[in-house]
Amino acid sequence: MREVLLMGLIGCVGFVCSAKSSETTGPRVFLINANRLLEVRARVAAADPSLKPAMDKLTADAEAALENGPFSVTDKPMTPPSGDKHDYMSVGPYWWPNPDTEDGLPYVRRDGETNPERHKYDNVALGAMSSAVQTLGLAWFLTGEERYAQHAATLLRVWFLDDATRMNPNLKYGQAIPGRVEGRGTGIIDTGQLPRLLDAVGMLQGSEAWTGRDQQGLQSWFSMYLDWLLTHPYGKEERRAANNHGTWYDMQAVAYALFADRSELAREILEAVPQDRIDRQFEPDGRQPRELARTKSYSYSVMNLSGFFSLAVLGERFGIDLWDFRTEDGRSMRTGLDWILEHAFGGGEWEYQNLSPVKPEPFLPLLRMAAVAYEEPAYEQKLQELAGGEWDADRFNLLCSALPSTGGAGPR
Repeated sequence: MREVLLMGLIGCVGFVCSAKSSETTGPRVFLINANRLLEVRARVAAADPSLKPAMDKLTADAEAALENGPFSVTDKPMTPPSGDKHDYMSVGPYWWPNPDTEDGLPYVRRDGETNPERHKYDNVALGAMSSAVQTLGLAWFLTGEERYAQHAATLLRVWFLDDATRMNPNLKYGQAIPGRVEGRGTGIIDTGQLPRLLDAVGMLQGSEAWTGRDQQGLQSWFSMYLDWLLTHPYGKEERRAANNHGTWYDMQAVAYALFADRSELAREILEAVPQDRIDRQFEPDGRQPRELARTKSYSYSVMNLSGFFSLAVLGERFGIDLWDFRTEDGRSMRTGLDWILEHAFGGGEWEYQNLSPVKPEPFLPLLRMAAVAYEEPAYEQKLQELAGGEWDADRFNLLCSALPSTGGAGPR
């Protein structure tokens, strides 16, 4: 599991919010409610003071992003086993040199402890590129500042489209373990951030910087990557995973299928989520045993639930209600949310191993999403309580507004 997912993806799950049974128009996005995004843009244009802290932070981030990149898999100093630098390459985060052998091989596992060697590989550039595109895409959509769109388009072309620098659409060498394997199915979670990048691409529509040819090229790339996920043994292995890896595999596959205009495949995957994922991963009381068994039990529990919430948003496009799905014995996403809320922030101490401190920040976006999806102001009230006044500048306020009954000024 990538540490960037634990520290970054969870905190940025704010790119995911929708109201049940809503129809979307406007930008072609999948994990964001497009109507709400249009309304936020109108509020920004009208200088809504409630959005000023978040907009100030976004524009500062966008200015910084203009100075970053471009990024390419061909920039890495090492060459993958294929001999082709266009192949993505990373190493498993929790694998370390063997202290009992002279050459350190084969590496040994220390769950939850990230080996800094990981930061030498393509996962760092992938994260930086994806983060910058998301920032620039949203900033362009809300401000109309064309230079934001221009740089986002450059970053996308260099990483995905240009012959000299593009990434090959596979993850054959993701999360390798020195001395053991050249790549693993678990490495597919490295691209778990790309569905949010596709929403940023959707926000670029209408900009002169992102052309129809660019769009077609990127759709082709993701269709090829999706084919690899569906057919390669690593992809098949990851799809069978009964923990967060399986959840995030589904989320990626559905988003890529939608982006590549393969909606029937997306529907097929989503229809299997209740039995294949919710029933298998949650206990009736809301616990996620496979995540609680990890050395970062809170972090993984929140991360997995964020993947489920993303799938619930995607399911709305097909009338598949994952928000309210509940097995006969009570297994559901909502019980999973309530269990974390009670055990992490109900007044007692987290009872399971977690190498890092249990902090509310990764959990706050899920409370906002739940407040909207379940029309439950108590979740928003708990968010405000846990945020302690530090929430106004969070980008999530531009993507998923609070319920009016709790004091939020935005649309539902």
